[in-house]
Amino acid sequence: MSGFRKFLLRGNVVDLAVAVVIGAAFGTVVTALVEDFITPLISLFGGLPDFSSLQTTVGQAVFRYGHFVNALLSFLLVSAVIYFLLVVPIERLRTRFTPETDPEAPTRECPECLSTIPEAARRCAHCASELSPSAS
Repeated sequence: MSGFRKFLLRGNVVDLAVAVVIGAAFGTVVTALVEDFITPLISLFGGLPDFSSLQTTVGQAVFRYGHFVNALLSFLLVSAVIYFLLVVPIERLRTRFTPETDPEAPTRECPECLSTIPEAARRCAHCASELSPSAS
């Protein structure tokens, strides 16, 4: 039982639980935004006040494709928000703080951690050990 308790109290499990709760709340907000604001704006051009009322009947089966349209709009909006508010800024930060490396620059291995480092390096970027000058 103590192993299970340790598993549950690990940081990544708690972070995941918080992310799921926040994601569910965010999904609810976006669904409300789509149903209460975006659908009426689209209906100004299409003439329908609510997509959820759209349906068709084939025999005894009723296909409510209006709910699908609302869900699709919610998905697209959530995807756009995640992309523009999370992915784009993180990629900009990553490219800003990632040093540009020349693929043609000579490299050598660090004798301590065996990672690849530039030939002219005096300190390893991975393990921070001091290095002797290159023999070349």
